[in-house]
Amino acid sequence: MNETPETTSCDTKDLRLTARVMVTGLAVGHVAFHWIIQSFVVVFPEIQRTFGLNSVGVGGIVTMREVASALVSLPGGVVVDMLRKWWGWLLAGCVAASGLGSLVMGISPVYPLLLLGMAVVAISHSLWHLPASASLSHHFPSRRGVMLSFHGVGGSVGDVAGPFITGVLLLVMGWRGILSIYAIAPFFMGFMAIWTFKNIGDVKEEVAKSVGLTERLALTKTLFKSPMLWGLILVRGLRSMALAALVMSLSLYLGNDLELSPINRGFHISMLIAVGLLAKPLAGLISDKLGRKQVLVPGLIWSCVMAFLVVVFDQGVALTITIALLGLFLYPDQPILTAAYFDVVNREVATTGLGVVSCISFMMAAPSPLIAGALYDYFDFQATLYYISGLFALAAVLFACLPLSRRIGD
Repeated sequence: MNETPETTSCDTKDLRLTARVMVTGLAVGHVAFHWIIQSFVVVFPEIQRTFGLNSVGVGGIVTMREVASALVSLPGGVVVDMLRKWWGWLLAGCVAASGLGSLVMGISPVYPLLLLGMAVVAISHSLWHLPASASLSHHFPSRRGVMLSFHGVGGSVGDVAGPFITGVLLLVMGWRGILSIYAIAPFFMGFMAIWTFKNIGDVKEEVAKSVGLTERLALTKTLFKSPMLWGLILVRGLRSMALAALVMSLSLYLGNDLELSPINRGFHISMLIAVGLLAKPLAGLISDKLGRKQVLVPGLIWSCVMAFLVVVFDQGVALTITIALLGLFLYPDQPILTAAYFDVVNREVATTGLGVVSCISFMMAAPSPLIAGALYDYFDFQATLYYISGLFALAAVLFACLPLSRRIGD
């Protein structure tokens, strides 16, 4: 990995703006969000019993996450673009807020307060992605696919370690105590982030032009006249719908239908992401070299086929292997979609546009867990998998039809 950022406004090299420090810092911060979010998935069956929820009620927790993320993404993109010099403080505040949300969920005596805690985690996570993704894209334009993928690896580490450790902890303590303990580390990480990300918003003068709110909104309005951008939005939204439905219904299936132990349940959910941990930077690197479509279309098709095969191989070792294979492209596709977005947008409104794109995809995903929950309650787990497979298939077809250029880093 080249140690020098490709764009910097400083004449002397700032250690914090080197690839190693910047990507490592953002990846470590990313761990906290995904650790909390995926650990929460493992305890869905316990939460269901605690509050007496049906599957739709459990889906409502995931829906709250998507809606909260959507509501903050829309204004968040505009605000983040205008507050570039404060990106370091914003990133620090976001990671600390994730700890607060985890604490609220852990102490919640009633279902609405649980939803509030989830909303806090979701809002902080959504805001984090805006300056984190934009700064990596600005500083490393010719390598944005692999850089965004390394940032995604941090999230995957949290996705893998969080569920497994949570499954182990469930053997000796309740879900409330676990989420309360998980609140500690993000608070300390927030203080460290203040120094680490101090100058992360620094880019070349010609890139960081001062753009007023009126001009920014006008540029954004023009941006969304692009049919290709709307195609990317639909693909991202369909992918989000599939993922939100999958993680919720799979957790209930493992806990309720198969009656797996907490540690076994945590292992399977961790494995779903672990397989894609190494695939994520490799997929990003290949997409930088060959093109986004050449990687993402096969990946979406793979996810469609493997989700369908969970219906067939639904017992024992065969189920374990199928879940592992399902995870191969399940998470590496997200940074490639983000990189494809940055390939086609005007840098002056990159974060503003990303906020709008994220808002729309979150809103598309919001009803999906409720749909999956209803299918699970009124039919069975297989019905939810048919629904999920269909979403992946539609996303693959749409992305294959987009006229994306192979030129990266323009």
